[in-house]
Amino acid sequence: MSILSGKNILLGISAGIAAYKTASLVRLFIKAGADVKVVMTPASKDFITPLTLSTLSKHPVESSFFNEDDDNAEWNSHVELGLWADLMIVAPATANTMSKMAHGTCDNLLLATYLSAKCPVYFAPAMDLDMYKHPSTKSSFDILQGFGNIMIPATSGELASGLVGEGRMAEPEDIVAFIEQHILGQLPLYGKKIMITAGPTYEAIDPVRFIGNHSSGKMGFEIAKAAANLGAEVVLISGPTNEKLDHSRVKLIPVISAQEMYDAAHAYFNQVDVAILSAAVADYRPKNVASQKIKKAGSTLTLELEKTKDILASLGDIKTHQFLVGFALETNNELEHAKDKLKRKHLNLIVLNSLKDKGAGFKSDTNKVTFIDEFDNITSCDLKPKAEVAQDLLTQIINKLHA
Repeated sequence: MSILSGKNILLGISAGIAAYKTASLVRLFIKAGADVKVVMTPASKDFITPLTLSTLSKHPVESSFFNEDDDNAEWNSHVELGLWADLMIVAPATANTMSKMAHGTCDNLLLATYLSAKCPVYFAPAMDLDMYKHPSTKSSFDILQGFGNIMIPATSGELASGLVGEGRMAEPEDIVAFIEQHILGQLPLYGKKIMITAGPTYEAIDPVRFIGNHSSGKMGFEIAKAAANLGAEVVLISGPTNEKLDHSRVKLIPVISAQEMYDAAHAYFNQVDVAILSAAVADYRPKNVASQKIKKAGSTLTLELEKTKDILASLGDIKTHQFLVGFALETNNELEHAKDKLKRKHLNLIVLNSLKDKGAGFKSDTNKVTFIDEFDNITSCDLKPKAEVAQDLLTQIINKLHA
């Protein structure tokens, strides 16, 4: 999943030969998970048809304030388009359109929408060599960037005139990559690497049976998704779960047993800035694992169990720069037990939830948690979706990292 997933992208197309590339650009935005609407200048329709772009974007393409051929036509609101967008990109941005953008000339729907937009605006210049180098064009670049607009530089190559030089619009793949990187660079966890453990562990009794628990892994997966969307590079170590996460910034490490999770966590711990251990790791495992299926014999079966390695405590003992977060699921004396765990395992923050709280704990889409930090600050939260709990947790971490 791209950082653009779920974003509303407004693509403005002006009248340059590079407009033919916008079909590919729309498809790439859609592939990244974005919702795309297109606004064209009237002259740009000579270079690519609205039908092509509406088919690819699955939205009507707008190019005028209203349909002059329809007496009952509704007004196409540039204000609504501007407010709908999470980001706007003008590509190709011709010398003519950039000059109008720079000086507030508003003679078509695209320009009216640009002037109404409250979101970040990117522009990708495209024109011939001499036009690109003209002082008036350079002035437009400076003015637009002075407004806070983000320029996606043109590249050098063969131009429509046959000349070779600067002025060629960036390729669609490069435009998408530029926007993704620019967005990532402004996110609060960009440059941070976070390790998250999630789900249960299964401890084998024999080749068929195991000891496990009811953890679904949902909380850990929501944390991983939220962290990646805030710019972090995430290593997600997960026990057996039905949860899925396809995100370009998440590396999934599947494990089964507590020992496998221990080994994976120790393999990555030295590389990360933050470790969030939300997995429900088995405290005990069968001491002797049968190599063949245990046959039913007698009315009882006795298993000797031994302790598994305490992953959280072992990381707390060796941490240097890492911000370490643990989870505590309690049934009685919750606050007291959570504070004790925080201190014993050398944590920076612990997330407490109780099985007494309806809607909290395993196999639920919601959770009710209390955050306790190493300075004994306590923050209690209401019952809410686990996706929101994940955001609350990461806000706690971000605030403490920047304190």
